[in-house]
Amino acid sequence: MYSIRNYLDTEEHFLEAALALKELGYSYIQYSGGAFDADRIARVSAQSGLPVVLTHVPMDRIVNDTGALMEEHAKFGCKNIGLGAIPPDAIADEVRCKHMIDQLNKAGEIMQNNGFSFFYHHHHFEFFKHGGQTVFDYIIENAPYINYTLDTYWLQYGGVDVGNTIDRLKGRICCVHLKDYMITNTPENPGGFTPIFAPVGDGNIDFVSLLPRMKAAGAQYFLVEQDNAATLPDTMEQVGRSIKYIKANL
Repeated sequence: MYSIRNYLDTEEHFLEAALALKELGYSYIQYSGGAFDADRIARVSAQSGLPVVLTHVPMDRIVNDTGALMEEHAKFGCKNIGLGAIPPDAIADEVRCKHMIDQLNKAGEIMQNNGFSFFYHHHHFEFFKHGGQTVFDYIIENAPYINYTLDTYWLQYGGVDVGNTIDRLKGRICCVHLKDYMITNTPENPGGFTPIFAPVGDGNIDFVSLLPRMKAAGAQYFLVEQDNAATLPDTMEQVGRSIKYIKANL
């Protein structure tokens, strides 16, 4: 839902958007990009027929209100609780970064012991290194209760081998973000070739070869996220192009 967060201002708009997504061919949603109200999410999920399979919620609640957060997720049948990111300024501070990872890992252990799972959505900045080791790898090696919401765009942007990273995370990527990576050259910035978010299939990521590797690594939920779709003139057309490509090719 982060892709269409401009539809999350009211429950009515949220429901209209969810029904539109179902009509386009989407089978489930991740709730992120809007205020976290478990009762509202439960009502929209039930009325639209779209299960919520993952969320993004504030870190403070994950760490300090874990029990209540699980109870709220149970209201709409979601077992996967996610965090959108550790703040970049915290990533840059080794002591603070590792402390936050430890807090999240402890919360993840509580969740796992109660039938839930914790997912961390990475960006490119987790490939920043402390002492020769990336933050991404530190989490893999030191935080076994942190699963990854693997994001194809940010792996590409971070300069790592996307396929090999998928293979390395076997058992820890139940939820993945299908996010394409397009190089653009705009009239406003001629010659300034830069990567942008794009509908799945419009960019350069080889999803056809990557999807079997994701499935082999345990991926169950494939979530379209296009960060800029909500800022474009026709948001639904953007996510519609993604699902059309997925249905035809994946």
